Amino acid sequence: MRVLVTEDDENLRVAVEASLRGAGFAVDVAVDLPDADEALSVNAYDSVVFDRMLPSGDSLRYVETRRNAGWQVPVLFLTARDTVPDRIAGLRWGDDYLVKPFAVVELIARVRSLCRRGGSGQAPVLRLRDVELDTGRHEARRGGTLLILTAKEFVVLERLLAADGTPVHRAELIAAAWDELVPPASNVLDVLIAQLRRKLGQPPVLHTVRGVGYVLR
Repeated sequence: MRVLVTEDDENLRVAVEASLRGAGFAVDVAVDLPDADEALSVNAYDSVVFDRMLPSGDSLRYVETRRNAGWQVPVLFLTARDTVPDRIAGLRWGDDYLVKPFAVVELIARVRSLCRRGGSGQAPVLRLRDVELDTGRHEARRGGTLLILTAKEFVVLERLLAADGTPVHRAELIAAAWDELVPPASNVLDVLIAQLRRKLGQPPVLHTVRGVGYVLR
């Protein structure tokens, strides 16, 4: 799940970005509305987190304009403005409204809920025979046994299951799990795949497609 966080307070922006990444999200950040607008023009997001008051203005007005043009990506507003009229306005044009200060675990839960609500077309539960991944509960199982996966392993397994037997390119898996730049010669994906194979157990379901990437079948 890919999220855009727009926040001009550097400390808060860094903290929110780190927390969401730690929870398994791919995260892009923007410091103001022009940066957010550029990111939204080139990337698809499952949800967007906006600080209400940014250097270039109130993000609620920006979201209102985009909504009137048919934009439907779920939006969470972060703000210190906690009056009832502010909340009503925020929920009119956004999908959720979280008042500062807030608990990080609540932010993660709300963002995950919005991403699911976004309706990307992906089933809440993905399956391949006895391998099952519940995107809502953020759980994976094989043969009914819970698999203890890292956030990146979960993302890679989700992409492979969603491909429904079609090979997934290495570059796509790296982009999904490591939304920062990874050196071309890095073996981080190979290490992760080896760990994921061990956790999935026997018989093998995760296979290498030479020159392409990996496939589940």
